[in-house]
Amino acid sequence: MRDVISLQGPVEEIDGKLTLFIPLEAGGDQFIECSRGIGEVEGDYLRITIPEWLAGILRIEEGSIVSVDNEGERLNIHPVAPLPLQ
Repeated sequence: MRDVISLQGPVEEIDGKLTLFIPLEAGGDQFIECSRGIGEVEGDYLRITIPEWLAGILRIEEGSIVSVDNEGERLNIHPVAPLPLQ
C-alpha cells in the first residue's frame, strides 16, 4: 500500500473543461495510477479533467480550491469550500 498524499490547488477552465494541474514533483506522480481515464502526464504536471457531472456533485467551478488525495488507492477530489446549494 502506498503512502497517502494530499494536495490542494485551484480548478482551471481549459478548452471549456474544468482541469487540475498537479505538479509531479510535489507528489502528483503518486496520483498517476489512480487517475487513469481522467488524467494524463503533461510535462511536469499531471493534468486531471473533471467531468461536468462530477463538478456538479462536488459543487465546484473555475477558481474553486480542491483537495486531492489517493486514500484507498483511488483519486479522491474534495472541494475546500463548495459552492452553496441553489
